[in-house]
Amino acid sequence: MKTARLEAFSDGVLAIIITIMVLELKVPHATDLAALKPLLPHLMSYVLSFVYLGIYWNNHHHMLHAVREIHGPSLWANLHLLFWLSLIPFVTGWMGENDFATWPVALYGVVLICAACAYTILARSLIKREGKHSTLAAALGKDVKGKLSILLYALGIPFAFINPWFSCALYVLVAIIWLIPDPRIERTLARAERATD
Repeated sequence: MKTARLEAFSDGVLAIIITIMVLELKVPHATDLAALKPLLPHLMSYVLSFVYLGIYWNNHHHMLHAVREIHGPSLWANLHLLFWLSLIPFVTGWMGENDFATWPVALYGVVLICAACAYTILARSLIKREGKHSTLAAALGKDVKGKLSILLYALGIPFAFINPWFSCALYVLVAIIWLIPDPRIERTLARAERATD
């Protein structure tokens, strides 16, 4: 199976997830800026989650452009990833509603680490299908960013019981790490295209 159908389905699911998140933001009844102050935790958790979903969408897009076709295990691995991403609106809302309290911040980290592991499983499934010398395998290499992300999430979860704001700082750090442009796949694809010309 070609990647287009899987990519279109995943794009649709991510669009729905983002829509659900934004619908959870409640509009204040007052008209002054002070009315927004109680909404700041909601807005902060929404922005962080929106950035995470954008990162996943971007990397998922690039990953699928580095492979030729999809097979059954990859379809299930992709659904596994989408399952964890679909929980982001719930944990985002819970965290924002409770001013970044311990359990909501810890559960947010659990969803993030599970999504990161699911993304890794999807990548490994695609590499297994494409081969260890494939474009995707070359682009991901040792996947230092992926492994570092999982480590930081793993630290953030227990730290939520000591200082939830430190956990949030770790989650923000992971987002920043991924926001810095990572041209590995684009560079590898360009090299592969030049080699076939």
